Amino acid sequence: MIQYEYPFNEKVRTYLRLEHLFNRLNELASRETALDHHYALTTIFEVMDVGARADLKTDVLKDLEKQKQIFNSYRGNPSIAEDALDDVLADLEDCFINLNGVSGKAGQKLTENDWLMSIRSRMGIPGGTCEFDLPAYFAWQHADTQKRQNDLQVWIATLSPLAKGIYLLLRILRQSGMPQKMVAMNGQFQLNLPQGKPSQLLRMRIDEELGLIPEISGNRLIVLIRLMRQEEDARLHASADDTAFELTLCA
Repeated sequence: MIQYEYPFNEKVRTYLRLEHLFNRLNELASRETALDHHYALTTIFEVMDVGARADLKTDVLKDLEKQKQIFNSYRGNPSIAEDALDDVLADLEDCFINLNGVSGKAGQKLTENDWLMSIRSRMGIPGGTCEFDLPAYFAWQHADTQKRQNDLQVWIATLSPLAKGIYLLLRILRQSGMPQKMVAMNGQFQLNLPQGKPSQLLRMRIDEELGLIPEISGNRLIVLIRLMRQEEDARLHASADDTAFELTLCA
C-alpha cells in the first residue's frame, strides 16, 4: 500500500513540508559521502527558508499547549490508560519547553555563522559552490567523514526543537482519525466533510500495484479525488475503474 496525505490548511501544509525536509536531512546526514552531506546542508537551508515565517514558532507552541489542555482533560477517564496519558503529556511538555527556549526563528543561530551563510548565498546560483568560488567549502567536503557528520549534527541540533515539536503534533493529528474503506466509482470519489470539528488532514492508502495516482482537492466542506494512470505517453489519464481504497480524516 502507498499512502498519500492532503492538508486542509496552510499550517498543516507547512508542518508536512518541514517533516519532509527533516526526514530527508536525517537520512542524508547519516550517510558518508561528501555529496550526501552537500545535499544535507542544502536541506538545512531549505528548513531555514520554510521556518522563516514569522508566526511558525508561535503556531507550534500554541498547538503544543492546546494538545496539553486536551490531553489533561482526559484525566480520570476510565477508558484512558493513565501511564500512556502521562507519557504523551511529558512529551508535549518537553517539546514546549525546548522550543520555547530557542530564541528567534528556525535556524537563526546558524545565520551567525559567516562561513555557512557564504555557502547559503551561493546555493541558489547554478554551480555556485564550485571549488574556485568556495575553496573553504571544497576543503570541508574533503575532510574525513566523521568531521563532516559531527559538524552536521551540531547544525542540525539548532533545528531539533522545532523538528521534535512538529513530529509530535503530526503524530497526534494522524492518530486522531479512523480509517474507512471507500470505493472510487469510475475512478472518481466525492465526500462532504463532517462539520463541527473541521478536518485538518486527509490520509489515503491505495494498493500501489494498481498503478493509480490520486489527484486530491478539497476544502473544509468537500473532498474530491480523481484517480489517474500514467500511460506510455508519460501523461496522466483518468481511470474509469471502480477502485477500493482506505480513507482517514484527521481533525
